[in-house]
Amino acid sequence: MTDLTAAITAGGQSSRYGSDKALAMLDGRTLLEHVAGSLDTCPVRVLIAPAGKYALPGWTPVPDTRPGQGPLAGLEAALTAAPPGWVAFAGVDTPGLTPAYWHALAAARTPDALAVVALDSEDRPQPLAALYHTDLLPQITALLDAGERRLRTAAPQAQTVLVTSLDAAYFRNVNRPEELGASG
Repeated sequence: MTDLTAAITAGGQSSRYGSDKALAMLDGRTLLEHVAGSLDTCPVRVLIAPAGKYALPGWTPVPDTRPGQGPLAGLEAALTAAPPGWVAFAGVDTPGLTPAYWHALAAARTPDALAVVALDSEDRPQPLAALYHTDLLPQITALLDAGERRLRTAAPQAQTVLVTSLDAAYFRNVNRPEELGASG
């Protein structure tokens, strides 16, 4: 994963969770630490979050340029901060991600692709744990300027590679405290 920039968006309001879910504990680590661990071999690592809110060794904090505008705005901030190339973009609430997940997505890239998105076991795209190319930045900025907020609109379908047959454990999403289970 030496050609990927890692980016975690942790600027959400955690409204469904009720408290800061980035700091929620799962198996002795915060959700933020779980996601960061899946990306720790990337040479450039950025954390999209309010200034001074979190500290992760080896990660550069980057402010969300459009606070409160959702993960598409977080992706815009990540692509702006990243050097040219591919960005592994993840939400703070996806603790099931591993280096193997990111390797599978990286291996699926094609020369004409601008995004690589996994499909879960129900064939739903998972855009908050995907690869995006920095060449998407102008399109994402235009979408946001036009009022779009949905992350799934980030890349044109014709330039999106879909990856299937991945372990369902990767797609664990934590939005409420009860979703942490007994270990939280």
